[in-house]
Amino acid sequence: MSPDPAPGGVIHLHRPTLGEEEARAIAEALESGQLVQGPRVRAFEAALEGLLGVPHAAAVSSGTAALHLAALALDLGPGDEVVVPDYTFPATAAAFARVGASPVLADVDPDTANVTPATVEAVLSPRTRALVAVHQFGLPAPVEPLRALCDARGIAFVEDAACALGAEVAAPGGPRRCGTFGRLACFSFHPRKAITTAEGGLVTTADPALDARIRLLRNHGMTPGGPTGFVFVEAGLNYRLTEVQAAMGLVQLGRLGGILAARRRLSLGYRERLEALLPDLGLPADPEGAPHTYQTFLVRLPPGVDRAGVMADLREAGVESSVGAHCLHRQPAYSRPDPGDAPFPGASSLGDRGLALPLHPGLGDADLDRVVSALAGALGR
Repeated sequence: MSPDPAPGGVIHLHRPTLGEEEARAIAEALESGQLVQGPRVRAFEAALEGLLGVPHAAAVSSGTAALHLAALALDLGPGDEVVVPDYTFPATAAAFARVGASPVLADVDPDTANVTPATVEAVLSPRTRALVAVHQFGLPAPVEPLRALCDARGIAFVEDAACALGAEVAAPGGPRRCGTFGRLACFSFHPRKAITTAEGGLVTTADPALDARIRLLRNHGMTPGGPTGFVFVEAGLNYRLTEVQAAMGLVQLGRLGGILAARRRLSLGYRERLEALLPDLGLPADPEGAPHTYQTFLVRLPPGVDRAGVMADLREAGVESSVGAHCLHRQPAYSRPDPGDAPFPGASSLGDRGLALPLHPGLGDADLDRVVSALAGALGR
């Protein structure tokens, strides 16, 4: 397993949970001689289909590739608008901009960091073709009302579940996993996520036609046939996951339950300490019926606090931190001329005050004590 931070050393924001099993699986994949389009990728896809309860799961090379393929499979392009959260990682919007569609930014609830039906409805237009709802930091977005809103208007509902592998939402027939509500859903296996394939992603759907299109596009638009053995029926891409990555992913999937349990235990430990020592700090929402998987533990600093100064103090104390996500309306690629912050109060609040604290299964109680003590000291200064 990944080593614990050394006493007094740097407490990292995140470290993937890796061990000898991954190394052996990777070695076996290398020894097999088949490094792409082999049995390990299909086994990984099948395992994820079983975990999520979806009929189709296509493994791809990254979470961004998954989003790009979703945009292509839905035939989005110039003249189409796609609603995305203002507060997210820019890949959520970039994948749709790259097909010529226009990302339209929706504000988020500052307590959950997710879009709401009200913030989405405020930016819909006759050109809206899709909504991409991010399960931000592993907290499920309000999928049922968002999907109902989309269905009533003929809009494609897409889940960006990059942070939400294993997250569940209460439903009449029992809990359902994030990634099963949209026409398409996209996952990431970046090292910051609960499980990793170093880089990697996944597209899930219940629609066999969309799945077939995703699989065609991820492999050069190539299908068997013709005098050379293959016919290129569409201008595709190389977005394949390798056998080496899939071998690693299969081992990681076996760790998922323990990883999520550890993240939740550590998050509860943070809550107890922070509520006692820093009651003015905003803590992550954890609503009943949609429990958080805590890909990130994001706190909100009190208004007016110099976040950059707090992060510098934490760094001096050997504690890594980050700003969480980004306000897209402040980024040159997505901003309007002189946009200001007025249309995005929720996102702007998180963009100014959000602070991600270290969270990964390698941490222990002493590490939590040290992080909280360092944060209290930084805020005191």
